[in-house]
Amino acid sequence: MSVLLIAEHNNKEVKPFTYNAISAASLINEDVHVLVIGSNSDDVAKSISQVPNVKKVIHVNNSIYENYLAENYTLVAVKFSSNYSHIVCSANTFGKNLMPRIAALLDVSQVSDITKVISEDTFLRPIYAGNAFATVKSTDKIKCVTIRPTSFDPAPTSGGSAEIENGEAGEATDISKFIKKEEIKSDRPELGTARVVVSGGRGMQSGENFKLITAVADKLNAAIGASRAAVDAGYITNDHQVGQTGKVVVPDLYIAVGISGAIQHLAGMKESKVIVAINKDGEAPIFSVADYGLEADLFDALPKFLEELNKLNTIQK
Repeated sequence: MSVLLIAEHNNKEVKPFTYNAISAASLINEDVHVLVIGSNSDDVAKSISQVPNVKKVIHVNNSIYENYLAENYTLVAVKFSSNYSHIVCSANTFGKNLMPRIAALLDVSQVSDITKVISEDTFLRPIYAGNAFATVKSTDKIKCVTIRPTSFDPAPTSGGSAEIENGEAGEATDISKFIKKEEIKSDRPELGTARVVVSGGRGMQSGENFKLITAVADKLNAAIGASRAAVDAGYITNDHQVGQTGKVVVPDLYIAVGISGAIQHLAGMKESKVIVAINKDGEAPIFSVADYGLEADLFDALPKFLEELNKLNTIQK
């Protein structure tokens, strides 16, 4: 049977991790159908139909889906589920809110945060903050699977011509209602998909000192991250948190400044292609995963680093 993937979008554009999830879904079964639930979301359906890995797009277009509510999405997904062997989506905030509800209504066990597809019913997923991996085999008739998007390359965004089928909307739930949406708008790259990430930890000592991180990030066109310790201390907002309880990132370059390297933080960034650590404690665990380490006081190192960056052209996005 086919795989049903639930697309994440904002009614105008497809969220990048949806393309990574499509790649993973096509490894489960080549017959991938994508469910687009939205309002005035024709552009989203059209964009996904152009992905070569996608065989069909089911577009459920109704004003009740103008704002995302997991309860409403769940009812639609369950309605279409009987025609599929797998239901998949990204293991990010979107998927973690949605998939457990679908699995509960279908009375099946969810397979979470997979990093590898071994076969149609067998998957690899990290456990113990990424220090071990479990091979999980599901015997459920319908398998609810969330994909760690950073473990899979994004699918091509052009070259396909999938059929777009209009799907019938469900009833709006009365369990919850949309109140408002608050977004922090920034020209900076999104943390989860950025090529370069500069993160600060407790060693920054204050939120005011994070301006050093910001200055370096500006020169590198980088996203700004933080350890949980820095977030808990109030130095920066929690949408910047990298780690087991924050975002998992796999950039080309990850610069960790004043971060000791707690196991929970390493779980969110240790798969980065190149890791640079700056810490005055030479025994800090962060150095165990770093490709390049500088044992130095960050308040001496960052200004000198910034001075050298000023002599160079900034890195292109």
